[in-house]
Parts: sequence; C-alpha cells; structure tokens
Amino acid sequence: MVRWRAGTVATLRRQWTGAIELDVELADGGTMRALAYPSLVGMPEPGDRVLLNAGALLMGLGTGGYALVVALPDRLPPDPPQALDSRDAGHLVKARYTPLQPILLGVDEPASPHHEVLAAAEDLAGLPVVTADLHSALPAILAGIRADAPQRRVAYLLTDGGALPAWFSRTLAGLRDELVGTISVGQAFGGDLEASTLHSGLLAARHVLRAEVAVVAQGPGNLGTGTRWGFSGVAVGEAVNAVAALGGRPVGSLRISAADPRPRHRGVSHHSITAYGRVALARAELVVPDGLDSALDAEVAAAVAPLAERHDVLRVDTAGLDAALRHSPVPLSTMGRGLDADHAYFLAAAAAGRHAARLAATGTPHA
Repeated sequence: MVRWRAGTVATLRRQWTGAIELDVELADGGTMRALAYPSLVGMPEPGDRVLLNAGALLMGLGTGGYALVVALPDRLPPDPPQALDSRDAGHLVKARYTPLQPILLGVDEPASPHHEVLAAAEDLAGLPVVTADLHSALPAILAGIRADAPQRRVAYLLTDGGALPAWFSRTLAGLRDELVGTISVGQAFGGDLEASTLHSGLLAARHVLRAEVAVVAQGPGNLGTGTRWGFSGVAVGEAVNAVAALGGRPVGSLRISAADPRPRHRGVSHHSITAYGRVALARAELVVPDGLDSALDAEVAAAVAPLAERHDVLRVDTAGLDAALRHSPVPLSTMGRGLDADHAYFLAAAAAGRHAARLAATGTPHA
C-alpha cells in the first residue's frame, strides 16, 4: 500500500509539460527526489510543506525514480475556473475513486464541441494505426513515419497500461511539435483530448484531429510479472481488435531485441507473441525490418512464422531509418538501453512507422 513521507520543498529542478521535479528535505532526515503535477496539486515553491507517496521509489519500481507529490497541504490550489457543479465543463472522471481523481471534459460527451461529429462517427475509413507494446517505441515509430512523410499528420493515443498522467512522459513533451495531438484514453489523462475508451479515442483521432496515421501505446512504466499473461502490453492485442472493429488498418510493431538480458524478450519478445498470437482476434500487418543481423533475423523469422496463420507478416526495407532514428528530437531509450545498445528494437519500431506512412500515402481519403 502507500508509504507516506512528509517534508519541505528544498529545490525546484527540471520542468516540462505538466510536471516539475523537486528535491524534498524529509521531516525525519534525508532528501528525496519527487515529481509534482501542478494541474493536480498546484505549483510547488521552495519552503512548501509536501506530502509524498514514496512507495515505488523506496522499492526501486517504475520509471524515473520519483516519489509523487500528493498535496501541498498548507497552500491548496484554487478551484478550476470552469464551474464544476454541473456537467457543462465535462464530467469524465479518470483515475476513478482514487484521492486525486480529475474530472475532465471528454471529447465525445454532450458538453464537448466535438460531440456532434463523434456521435455520427462510426468508421476510421482505413486509418493506419501502429500498435506498440512500450512507450519507448513512440519516437522510433515517428522517426520511421517522418523518414518518408515529414508532413504526415500523426496522433498518439496514450492507453492506461503504464503511467496514467501524460505529463509523466518527457518523451511526449519533446514530441509535441511532431504530433497533431495526444488523446488519453481509459484511465489515462492529461492529453490534448480525453476519451473514455480506445474506440472513442480512435474516432477522435480520425474525425477531430484529422490524423493520417495514429500510434497506440501505453505510457511509461510497463508492468510485467514474468508470466505469459501478466503484463500490461497484452492490451496491444485488444488495440488491434479495436482498430479493426472500426475499419482501420492495424500495423503491429514487434518488440525485437538482441540486447535484452532476459531470454523471454530476446529475438521477438513473448509480449509480442502473446499479444498478436493469442489476444488479437483481427488480422493485422506485422512488420519485420530488413537489415537485422543474420542470426537475429533467423531467430525473428522462426518466431513470427506461426503468426502468419492469423496476420500478414511483412518485411519492410530500412534504408535511411538509422539516420532518421539518430535525428530523433528526443533521446531514444528502452529499458535503459539507447539506440546503439539495442538497435534492433528501435529499427523494428521505425519500420512499422514507415509501413504505416506508406499505407496512408496509398490513400484512404479523410472522412
């Protein structure tokens, strides 16, 4: 459960969209690095007393290594400017029935200016949608899209398997100029648009943001238990089903690695094999990148061969993708490994992005 700590803000550090780092001097001695979301708790200042949830930091869990600011109890933020005693400013509750549940305007609810459009929307009209297991794939997928289609309109759908606040991601903050918008779906929040389900989020990407390509991936902080079914990336298979149900074109980004020390994640990760091989009931286009080391290529080919019974397994050329990855506007990192340390992982994600961009170029018109 929660491991509480109290202290005083000593120093403010890095800030990015929706988040701020700080050092907290603890009441019982010592210093702890913490993260605050000003939209939830207000803007901390040196000298403020803070209450922290320190459990994940103390256990060494999660991405980033922070305690989380729960409250500035002596200086609470003002109420939002919108009246919250009615549904006029939205009534979509996320992180539901937790102490910090936000109440937001859903993109498709009656108070939304987009309600009429989404009430009539039923189809993605062939929108290519890249599905990925890890948040770290996002900038690599974008690099693959931009390599051939620098002007393509790309939307990102943040699912709730990892970090719920979009603000946690420094990667996402650095990619704002690369995206027409972020849609946080399910229990996730903090995107440019809020959607209650992946289905409504996908429709908003197509009909509100007018995306030509979409990317679906969880936030930072993948959960895994070392079992076949106990990992948050299992939702990738459900994302394939959602895209297909709405008339989109699912493009599967495979999690490939020659560097992961865990055997279950080398070659093609068991996460991809389970999500696409057991959970996805609709047909997807699974991308295998050309240019892999010969031994890894043979291992990948053997792993994906059974998936060809239910999906289209495609090889995509990778000429120019290494250069595109090296020009990413944000650092590339997965499980602490950069581009050169785990090149195959990022190359596979970029190849999926390239394939999606080519599908968009062949041309389903905007709805």
